[in-house]
Amino acid sequence: MFGVEDEATKTAVSAYVKLMRASHSVLNRTQPLLAAAGLTHVQLGVLEALLHLGPLTQRDLTRKLLTSPGNLTDVIDKLARRQLVQRVQCPEDRRRVRVVLTDAGRHFIEEIFPRHARDIAAAMRGLDQSELRALQELLRRLGRVAAED
Repeated sequence: MFGVEDEATKTAVSAYVKLMRASHSVLNRTQPLLAAAGLTHVQLGVLEALLHLGPLTQRDLTRKLLTSPGNLTDVIDKLARRQLVQRVQCPEDRRRVRVVLTDAGRHFIEEIFPRHARDIAAAMRGLDQSELRALQELLRRLGRVAAED
């Protein structure tokens, strides 16, 4: 590897490339369903987070989805124009705004999410259940350590 003599660094770079390629492959597998529904992966992430976690502030969504506040504002604006989400002032602190699924948004994500989950499972079918659990733990550890720096 050009300019790299250290074996640990070479191994890390090789693992990184494989991680990125695998991630790209899984994203490509799930893209057709989302495109047909007129969604991006981030838009789906917002709807999925609201479905599973309930109303969230934009700040919470930004942290959860690992996107920029500006991008998330644009994503929520687009979902709101489609009447899938709405912004609601928090009664206990009117300076805070929560993003909430509308009834149409709940129906939409409840319909599409199971198919999306099946696409993910199909993309990851090369690993058995114990390997998937091990991968989850390894990726969790990797994410925590990488975020520390």
